[in-house]
Amino acid sequence: MFRLAHLTDPHVGPLSKPRLRQLLSKRATGWVNWTRGRHRTHDMAVLEALIADLLAAAPDHIACTGDLCNIGLPSEWETARVFLEALGGPEAVSFVPGNHDAYVRGSLEGLLGAVGPWTRDDAGRERAFPYLRRRGPLALVGLSSAIPTAPFVASGRLGSRQLAAAEALLGSLAREPERPCRVVMIHHPPHVGGALPGRNLTDSSAFEAVIRRVGADLVLHGHNHVGSVAFLIGPDGRRVPVIGAPSASARGGTLTHCAGYHLYGFERTATGYAVTATLRGLLPDERIGDLGTLTLYG
Repeated sequence: MFRLAHLTDPHVGPLSKPRLRQLLSKRATGWVNWTRGRHRTHDMAVLEALIADLLAAAPDHIACTGDLCNIGLPSEWETARVFLEALGGPEAVSFVPGNHDAYVRGSLEGLLGAVGPWTRDDAGRERAFPYLRRRGPLALVGLSSAIPTAPFVASGRLGSRQLAAAEALLGSLAREPERPCRVVMIHHPPHVGGALPGRNLTDSSAFEAVIRRVGADLVLHGHNHVGSVAFLIGPDGRRVPVIGAPSASARGGTLTHCAGYHLYGFERTATGYAVTATLRGLLPDERIGDLGTLTLYG
């Protein structure tokens, strides 16, 4: 069995105090939100315990779907690199960015300059989306929905070029004699209605159309800070699971808002793949433990 761990939205802290000129942008509202309470919502002690549990599980690969940063400060880029290094080297961890990683213009480029090796595709290219990484039976397809937006807006976009390239890549993988299990990684929920207006993927309908035409086997995302399950329809009418993971650092008031990560198991079968997903996360007694298991393909 090949095991893949998926975590998202760690919002790694603490934040260094910005310079005044760094707050002459959307960062001003983000800094206020952080100091007023967001720094308590994203608990670094909880994140540390969750990562220790994940590493103890010894997955074969780790997928991280964005929001390493909070307000896109240059000081956060090195913190993000250190965080990914703690998870594992670039061969063991795949990263795609989120909206907080592209908080203002230039933030995404700065972050990817620091963590580019964790986006390196099988051809050796970095920071080019979509990318393809083959790991065991999986073909990991990394997409970037991260774009800078106005204050109080957290939407994402793939764009026509990236969508066309993703369709070509997913279609090519589907035609391989021994078809790999195609796992798409994206930050924003990629389905229509997956997030509220102003927080949604603005071209989600176009992404859904890509899946209808060429399919995928599993789509992983973050952004909403809650565990969620949805389905898209592939070209043969088969339902494609779209699974959202909770924030990896959230200390929330309900089960779905508490920190967690998903641990997937993949086994090749005569007709495709058997896939299970186990949610491990913060329990009421502050331990990290199992919160449930879901069979996606039997």
